[in-house]
Amino acid sequence: MEEKRVAIFIDGSNLYPILKDLFPDKKPNDFNFEKFVKYISKNKKLGKVYYYNVPLDIMYDKEKYMKQQQFFDKIKRIHNFSFILCRMQKRRIYGKIIYEAKEDDIHLAVDMVKLAYSNAYDSAILISSDGDFVPAVQAVQEKGKNVENIGFENKFSYHLQHVCDNFIKLKKHLIKEFFD
Repeated sequence: MEEKRVAIFIDGSNLYPILKDLFPDKKPNDFNFEKFVKYISKNKKLGKVYYYNVPLDIMYDKEKYMKQQQFFDKIKRIHNFSFILCRMQKRRIYGKIIYEAKEDDIHLAVDMVKLAYSNAYDSAILISSDGDFVPAVQAVQEKGKNVENIGFENKFSYHLQHVCDNFIKLKKHLIKEFFD
């Protein structure tokens, strides 16, 4: 029997606040994505990992921006990782400036579907707790691909959990092992 090829899609804008909530004392730069990916792809032929995120506004907080850039540089150096940088939109609502991540979810969804239709993988692992991905998951499944969702004990999507072929809820004690 041929080994199943797997592609991993990481919603970085979703993952970051989950990790910060679970481990407020840990630094994101200390999260070891290589160990994490190796764990979740165990016994599967890992193809590529796609990581999506948005840059902070350097004018808002230069120190946070620089730390995020260091984090992004670390991810870009990981073998077989494809880093997709989307955009942060600055808006004024009732006189207050807010920042919104834009295009990250749609880029991830389109890539997941496009790669399924070009037969780049047999199974997708989606690391996100965002239920907005349900239509993309269904489109991938219509192409005969399996989709596994990785959620977290502090946050996961009920709808995503039930539409995916498999769901794994990671516990805090396990996630802690992925910090250096």
